[in-house]
Amino acid sequence: MDARILLFVAVNFAYLTVNGNLISGGRTFSIDYKNNCFLKDGQPFQYISGSIHYSRIPRYYWKDRLFKMFMAGLNAVQIYVPWNFHESVQGVSNFSGDRDVEHFLDLANQTGLLVILRPGPYICAEWEMGGLPAWLLEKPNIILRSADPDYLQAVSNWLAVLLPKVKPWLYTNGGNIIGVQVENEYGSYFACDYNYMRHLRTLFRFFLGEDTVLFTTDGNTDKEMTCGTLEGIYATVDFGTDTNITQAFSLQRRFEPRGPLVNSEFYTGWLDHWGDQHAVVETQKVSRMLSEMLSMGANVNMYMFEGGTNFGYWNGADHDTRYRSVVTSYDYNAPLSEAGDPTEKLLALREVIKLFREVPSGPMPPATPKFAYGFVTLKKVGNISSLLNTLSPQGPVHSQYPLTFEEMKQYYGYMLYRTKLPRDLSEPTPLISPLNGVHDRAYVSTNGVFLGRLERDTILVINVTGQQGDILDILVENMGRVNFGSKINDYKGLLSNLILGKDVLTDWEIYPLDIDGVIEHGWPHSDHQNSPPGPQTEPSAGPAFYMGTLQPNGLTWDTFLKLREWTKGQVWINGVNLGRYWPARGPQQTLYVPGLLFSTTQPNNITVLELERAPSNLHILFMDRPQLSNTETWS
Repeated sequence: MDARILLFVAVNFAYLTVNGNLISGGRTFSIDYKNNCFLKDGQPFQYISGSIHYSRIPRYYWKDRLFKMFMAGLNAVQIYVPWNFHESVQGVSNFSGDRDVEHFLDLANQTGLLVILRPGPYICAEWEMGGLPAWLLEKPNIILRSADPDYLQAVSNWLAVLLPKVKPWLYTNGGNIIGVQVENEYGSYFACDYNYMRHLRTLFRFFLGEDTVLFTTDGNTDKEMTCGTLEGIYATVDFGTDTNITQAFSLQRRFEPRGPLVNSEFYTGWLDHWGDQHAVVETQKVSRMLSEMLSMGANVNMYMFEGGTNFGYWNGADHDTRYRSVVTSYDYNAPLSEAGDPTEKLLALREVIKLFREVPSGPMPPATPKFAYGFVTLKKVGNISSLLNTLSPQGPVHSQYPLTFEEMKQYYGYMLYRTKLPRDLSEPTPLISPLNGVHDRAYVSTNGVFLGRLERDTILVINVTGQQGDILDILVENMGRVNFGSKINDYKGLLSNLILGKDVLTDWEIYPLDIDGVIEHGWPHSDHQNSPPGPQTEPSAGPAFYMGTLQPNGLTWDTFLKLREWTKGQVWINGVNLGRYWPARGPQQTLYVPGLLFSTTQPNNITVLELERAPSNLHILFMDRPQLSNTETWS
């Protein structure tokens, strides 16, 4: 054989083809227990990573965000895979468009970023039900995150779809995934089921191989580490600026006497709930603590590096002493803002990172351009109760007693429950949810007249008057399922009977509302485009739709929508659900609007569902800056 051919074979024997791409076969990533570090291709390696959630950022912006993270000096990113984002209907998986996780992995690889993958199946993340799909709750007694056979079967089916997709992206296969988390903060869950964790370990090893670095992440307490860790899976911890570094890592050392120090979630900021103050974590504290951990040789992932947005209905909720829903913005006070803009915190952290590794040369990419499109005046379309033929074309389901969202197989959004007053009520009569069964907020009307609301944990009674046979409508809003703790079996709708005076209300008509579907197909604008403008329809109290248009001006720049003096509701632009607004409760006052949603040639359709009371002027305002705190002063 020709010597040149022999040389070519010798140099290239390690190269294999995966997905049509040449990759190096001799690559390794492992744990060096002797020297307490990771080894990448046989050399000591320390990762400096940041969390970014592709599910909270439009695909169009993925490359921009990843490049900014690379320019900040990171050598890795950490991502969650939300199961319910990909399999919202049982057995039907979706990995296209904004759900194309393989495209995201490819972009990260092209950018020069390694990936730490957290595929769950539970992720927490302040995401709806912690990433678990709501259809699991169709089994009424299912024990989530345990060895419950129904749950294990669903998990096994899901991981059999997901893990083969990510296997080619493992670093040892030529990709960029250097570690894979098994479950997430399992020690914080009540079940403490080692058989469940063993089952997951078996699945991950079967699909990803024996050489893949698997790890767990838990809070820095004995209980969390005891229930969250398992032999054969490397144990890491998470903590923020309010924690003593030495004590936190000493706890990791109790469970992993040798190996690299790892803080898998170092909190650069924090989340907001409706009704809270906007969370801020000081840049100086984050910078100082990052420097200390890196000086120790620790591997650090900053959570979040960019948070993004809880578009649509994807926000989660917490329930400690009471139910608290997470706001639409997931800005998180992170180094990159909700809109992906560099902040002072990012620049400060890059200066720290420069002390420990070579940072790419060149300027930090600037913020994306923003534009204040100004005021738009809306007009009323109609109350929900008058639009049921459009919003629920299949008609109601009849039931003697209320059915939950899950029983109706409508997992998100809104449902309307309708019955009739069983007798005359000349005096105010209490309508009571005696078992706190309104999940999460109910808007009550009789004969189309708004009476008020019931609210989980806080408002359990409202007074009703009327005549026998009057129509009683109760619109129930799912405000996001609990994403953390023991109450993630979070059923929605009317979970128990309502009592009116001495009567248990029965004979319900239950309307599943396909609001997103009809708006995506052009309603209400398509129904009104040929009608004359007519007189301005006055706003009224109670759930109602409003519509307007933003005329094209040749720009598709990001903007922020402010609904000043509106109360609470949901907004769609050109059929895309931006998320919830609730300026009356705060702290968030504006919604982030990605510029890519706008058309430069066609009128941009705006649809608002206001649940309680619209302002008299029906104005909304597009601004060029966010307002995430109701204590800020803006014009």
